[in-house]
Amino acid sequence: MIATLSINWSAVWLMTGLGIGTVFVILILLFLVLSVFSTVTRKTRDKIKTGVEAVKVVVEKEEIAESTRNAAIATAVYLYMQGRHDEESGIVTIHHTDHSAWHAELNEHL
Repeated sequence: MIATLSINWSAVWLMTGLGIGTVFVILILLFLVLSVFSTVTRKTRDKIKTGVEAVKVVVEKEEIAESTRNAAIATAVYLYMQGRHDEESGIVTIHHTDHSAWHAELNEHL
């Protein structure tokens, strides 16, 4: 009973209030930041959507002959099948011509 009387209850309640208040202030700030990001994202998405629609209109109006597209695809496939592309062996070879003192000491058998 005496230990209970020796506690400074006003300091305890002050610390508790400050802790809970800090949590709520941080939550409010987080809500505001997320709201701003949401608004910015929505505006950016609308701009992108408008841009995509504009590109679709341009592509629809542009008259690209189907035979030209087919010829480009056929040429690309032909070149690929004929091996006119880079082939990598997947093997890395490193040749050292000079050896350091560490190399000589560690590899005495060489």
